[in-house]
Amino acid sequence: MALSADKIVSLFHSHFPEASQPQIYRAPGRVNLIGEHTDYNLGFVLPIAIEMACYVAIAPAQHGFLRIYSREMNEERVVPVRELAQQRPTGTWSDYVIGIARELHQDGVSLSPCDVYIASEVPTGSGLSSSASLEIAVASALLGPRPISGVELAKLGQRSEWNFVGIPCGIMDQYAAVFGREGAAIQIDCRALTHEYVPLPPNVSIIAVNSLVKHELATSAYRERVEECQEAVRVIQQTNPEVQSLRDVSCSLFERVQHRLPAIPKRRARHVISDNQRVLELAAASRAHDLERMGRLFIASHRSMQYDYETSCIEIDFLVDTALTIEGVYGSRLTGGGFGGCTVNLVAPSAVDRFQELLTKAYQDRFGITPMFYDCKPAAGAGRMQ
Repeated sequence: MALSADKIVSLFHSHFPEASQPQIYRAPGRVNLIGEHTDYNLGFVLPIAIEMACYVAIAPAQHGFLRIYSREMNEERVVPVRELAQQRPTGTWSDYVIGIARELHQDGVSLSPCDVYIASEVPTGSGLSSSASLEIAVASALLGPRPISGVELAKLGQRSEWNFVGIPCGIMDQYAAVFGREGAAIQIDCRALTHEYVPLPPNVSIIAVNSLVKHELATSAYRERVEECQEAVRVIQQTNPEVQSLRDVSCSLFERVQHRLPAIPKRRARHVISDNQRVLELAAASRAHDLERMGRLFIASHRSMQYDYETSCIEIDFLVDTALTIEGVYGSRLTGGGFGGCTVNLVAPSAVDRFQELLTKAYQDRFGITPMFYDCKPAAGAGRMQ
């Protein structure tokens, strides 16, 4: 159950008993239906914002500090407001908060001392974008009533992750946290920074399954994939100089130039180019309520990530392969950056209980781990809570 405003205020005052009444902001996590690792290649993605969210309570203070407490980490970080520009990354959760504050400071936004209480329902390491929900909730809280467009808010979150956290992420996660809508997925054009809402079939449940594993390779391999995609672009540009990113490479162009590419960049490019096309096809299938077609696209996307992009792992592959043997499951795939985290599954509502029962038993028997299940209903984007 989502945290209520009253509960968050109570938590805030239990940690900051001397503080004034806070304002509360929330930003949702997301599950990506399809279009994985396409965002930093300026392609298409199709996520939904989810009901699980990050909440930030904030109140002005006179102590001269940005005083931040995380309920989940049970840690506090205190930074003098006047020393924001001098802060350096620590490799901890607070980098996502300080990174936003520094970007605002560098943009000329005058930040005042404040107390900040963070409570998040989005599980870390799950591939459901706990970091972007934190970034956007914190950015919304620190900005308060100052006007900012939704696109600029998403770009602020992405910029802080690039410049302070040190991860060259695409914009999907932050964009979904800002522009989420109940009942719909968001088809995002990551080059134009525009979107359209795609209605979802009413007769399907979107179930995320948390493998509860996250392999250490995730961060370093992410950077490698970015570089490998850039290498593919450089080779293609030698004969097609108009290509600026893999977004510009059609399936037919790729067929003509793939022989020029080194083996690894070729596989990475093939995944990105084909998954871009699958985003458009899944959106069309969703509008047509064609669950069988949606399921086939899920499976094709997962195999592409498994073999061409190589971002899956044995636990995730097991969850996907097992899910596909269960009656009532239309499709299953890895969602998020990879090397663990969650799968996303299209399941007939009448089959959800059986799906959870059978998948739990199989995963426990194979790995000794009890997976977690999340019923992902599309939710509204970031904003202030009353």
